[in-house]
Amino acid sequence: MADATLVAQPRTALGKGAAGRARRDGLVPAVVYGLGTDTLSIAVQSRELGRFLSGAAGANTLFTLRLDGGEQLALARQIQRHPVKGTLLHVDFVRVRADQTIQAEVPVHLTGDAEGVARGGVLEQFLYTVSVEARPADVPNSLSIDISALEIGDAAQVRELTVPAGVVITNDPDDLVAQISAPRVVEEEVPEAAEGEAAEGEAAPAAEGGEGGGGGGGESAGGE
Repeated sequence: MADATLVAQPRTALGKGAAGRARRDGLVPAVVYGLGTDTLSIAVQSRELGRFLSGAAGANTLFTLRLDGGEQLALARQIQRHPVKGTLLHVDFVRVRADQTIQAEVPVHLTGDAEGVARGGVLEQFLYTVSVEARPADVPNSLSIDISALEIGDAAQVRELTVPAGVVITNDPDDLVAQISAPRVVEEEVPEAAEGEAAEGEAAPAAEGGEGGGGGGGESAGGE
């Protein structure tokens, strides 16, 4: 995992108005808490934070926050963005220790071209992230699994993920990551022409009888 250093400055003015002014100044309002210490209101450079979060480690980036002359290791959690613009609005930083394990969600990438897909099968991915436990510096950017040998009907499970030393996946080892399904065949509807023709044939005598009934009715009308 990449290490990233952010200079954090204390926030003394709180509230929506102060947060808005901070954002206009290129800062992201944030808080830092954890490890049994007080929660602090801080602000960090929006551009720097965004650059680190868009890197390979993403939300699992291990930050070094420089604050009041000291340094604290932290992870970014509860990242709030503008729903339309995508700009950073607020971030919670959680203090961590380098020698203690943490839990994190790590992306899962499929590698290779499955044999079954070449034969017409359909690739379905069920897990896009897995939960891991590791020391902060050991949390991987992603985990991968090679699906090249999968034929139609084959599946890849969590147990087959390549995991580096010091990392434990907490998902069920039998959970499906991906599988190659048989191609879906759309059944054509059987035409009902024959059935319709039979119905028309049965209706013919009724039509003749109807004509006779119609004639009798006419006579009755004429008699009146």
